[in-house]
Amino acid sequence: MIVAGCDVGSLTSKAVIMRDGRILNSALIKSKAKPWESADEVMKSALEGAGVSMKEIVFCVGTGYGRDKMKFINEAVTEIACHGKGARWLLPTAMMVIDIGGQDCKAMRLDRDGRVVKFMTNDKCASGTGRFLEVMARVLGVSLEELGEMSARAQAPITLASACTVWAQADVIAHLNNRVPIEDIAAGVNNAMASRMAVLANSVGVERDVCMTGGVAKNDGVVSTLEKLLGVRIKRIRRYDPQMAGAIGAALFAHEKAGGGLR
Repeated sequence: MIVAGCDVGSLTSKAVIMRDGRILNSALIKSKAKPWESADEVMKSALEGAGVSMKEIVFCVGTGYGRDKMKFINEAVTEIACHGKGARWLLPTAMMVIDIGGQDCKAMRLDRDGRVVKFMTNDKCASGTGRFLEVMARVLGVSLEELGEMSARAQAPITLASACTVWAQADVIAHLNNRVPIEDIAAGVNNAMASRMAVLANSVGVERDVCMTGGVAKNDGVVSTLEKLLGVRIKRIRRYDPQMAGAIGAALFAHEKAGGGLR
């Protein structure tokens, strides 16, 4: 049985094709202005890579922005539920999930069956989101990957004077003009992101088995600082790209809804 999941985010859109609980193919693209166009393009890419057509998809679940406007889905499911389910599939021991998206961030606690029992989100301010890191990387003239790696080389990380993205950007520019080493500025940016996420995580109660999903899960600078702030080791997801968690969760829901049971 072939099913699919599609997750349209503010920065990236993802799609996953599954057969009997196993990933056949996935795709990730930069999101367009219209969510349904992003959904169409990323699903087309995932289907082509899997060598199947939409007619062969028994059930498809959509999540994320504009999920109710995706023309090809059978049902829409909240991104909170999809990220929780996807995270548990990626890391079976996970009891807490921290997800940092392009324009929001979430902290979720799971029960033993992988259901989300408590969560908090921040979608009012960009300072705790992927957009914050994207803006800072652009100011520093580095890639997002380089931004994460620089923390390990920092000697004296800066402290940003404000959590606001606009004021933090001005702060970073001032440090650059004062010839502060770029590694120290990058580490300060990563530390600021981790501090914002620690507040959110503590608000739902930190569990022992914590994992991160979303693109920021691949930023070692943020992850290592967050570990220190929370006092727990954040378990790295190795099974698949952690940025695909929402789409994987959507595909798993599709599998269940098509009568395949829990995978």
